[in-house]
Amino acid sequence: MNIADKMKVILSKRKQLHLNDDYGIYKSWNEITEVLSENEEKAIRYLENCSKEDLYYISEVFEDIAEKLQSKKLIASLRRLDRKYPELEMTQDIDLAESYIETS
Repeated sequence: MNIADKMKVILSKRKQLHLNDDYGIYKSWNEITEVLSENEEKAIRYLENCSKEDLYYISEVFEDIAEKLQSKKLIASLRRLDRKYPELEMTQDIDLAESYIETS
């Protein structure tokens, strides 16, 4: 199964969860992070092509993905998406994600 197919399954489950389902939401976050941390290039390509609604849900775990990938290219891509969809108000999520990247 490719990344888009995996994410479709995970996100469809996530969208059905309510805020009081902490375990389900946490499980979805872990699954999203796992899939999008497997391959930097594929993750960036997926994020740049996914729907605005899907991006909104994925933004909940930007910092986890950034921590695993340690990718400045990912942050640059997220910044472009933030400019493309300012109504999603992802700037703070991206700033937090960027803080998880270790500087050497």
